[in-house]
Amino acid sequence: MLKWLNVGKKREDVPENGRGPSAERLELALLEGVRQGRRADFDALYRLYHPRLWRFLTHMLRQPEAIEEVLNDCMMVVWQRADGFDGRSRLSTWIFGIAYRKALKALSRQDLPLDAEAAATEAADAAPGPDQRLDLAQLRGRLRAAMAELSPEHRAVVELCYFHDMAHGEIAEVVGCPAETVKTRMFYARRRLRLLLDDLAGQSGDLT
Repeated sequence: MLKWLNVGKKREDVPENGRGPSAERLELALLEGVRQGRRADFDALYRLYHPRLWRFLTHMLRQPEAIEEVLNDCMMVVWQRADGFDGRSRLSTWIFGIAYRKALKALSRQDLPLDAEAAATEAADAAPGPDQRLDLAQLRGRLRAAMAELSPEHRAVVELCYFHDMAHGEIAEVVGCPAETVKTRMFYARRRLRLLLDDLAGQSGDLT
């Protein structure tokens, strides 16, 4: 765990969303500070990536303790091996690639099930009663349940494409496969999600 992080003080020049050309320039400047051993710069970089990595890892791991452990392991690699970034890709691609590999390793352990059953229970609990109408919370519950049924590889490409705005080529760099493989995984993931969402909607009854 990165217990030495100064999480109480926030830098004024760190944008909230970590997106756009100016944000990318800032990230590279922070990484250069990390290379020089400046913990304040690492803290700022950690703040930028924590919410983005948390969202990405949530769909892969679902267990908060595992998510936090993998996220911190990922950022520890950034701290210890900042020189490993060679600039041939975006910094976010490099960091997400580390997180993806760490997540797959965590999933391979016997004590980290995919927890699809828990997601399905959550979706069922969110199902509308006789006098309720379908709302955003119920849709999110169904989507979480459907995502949990996908393989980790398929969940990753969906998450990176739709929630992190990555193109197929960038996703390919993150997950370590050809871009054509990413397209194939996306095709099957979309088809599977459509079927799962239809099934979950059917389980809740006719809402029209």
